[in-house]
Amino acid sequence: MLSVIDEPRLPSLHPDDLNDEQRDVYEAIVGGPRPANVFSFVDEEGRLLGPFNAMLYSPAVGDPLQELGAALRFRTSFTAREREIATLVVAAQSRSEYEWYAHERAGRRAGLTDDELTALRTGGDPVLADARERIVHETARALAADGDLSAPMYAEATASLGRTAVVELVTLVGYYSALALQLRVFRVGVPDGEAPSF
Repeated sequence: MLSVIDEPRLPSLHPDDLNDEQRDVYEAIVGGPRPANVFSFVDEEGRLLGPFNAMLYSPAVGDPLQELGAALRFRTSFTAREREIATLVVAAQSRSEYEWYAHERAGRRAGLTDDELTALRTGGDPVLADARERIVHETARALAADGDLSAPMYAEATASLGRTAVVELVTLVGYYSALALQLRVFRVGVPDGEAPSF
């Protein structure tokens, strides 16, 4: 896990120093559907924060990766609450500071309560009144912890959510797990002035 003395391993790229391919990825991120008023993903000099800076280092990988993230956040069959429940399960399982920082805020905006967020952060069972949200939570937790679903859990998820949503959920957990790995390896923490959660 990261300590307070860990420094980021990838220097933050300034927008003025980007080549054409990097600029295209940068513009897709900052000009895309991600709402800047929920969490900070650009610093005061315009440099990308969180997982987005790493995407600039390999535009051939970074551009499709950011596009997948946008698709998962804005074009799936999930409600905002369902999506954020699943994402926060991954953030907590991975103990990913930036991922939790960003999606705790998005979760609040989607209507998650303090009690629900605390339960998600600590790996507990949030009290979710909606049956579909409970299935999303249980399925995401199994995927994040085990990388698989038992036959009964797969059957329950498919019956409750449908095959399309199960494909989307498996992909969402995989995507945010990959980002959590990048954030850990490249020593990316929360923005300056923000307290860590883990």
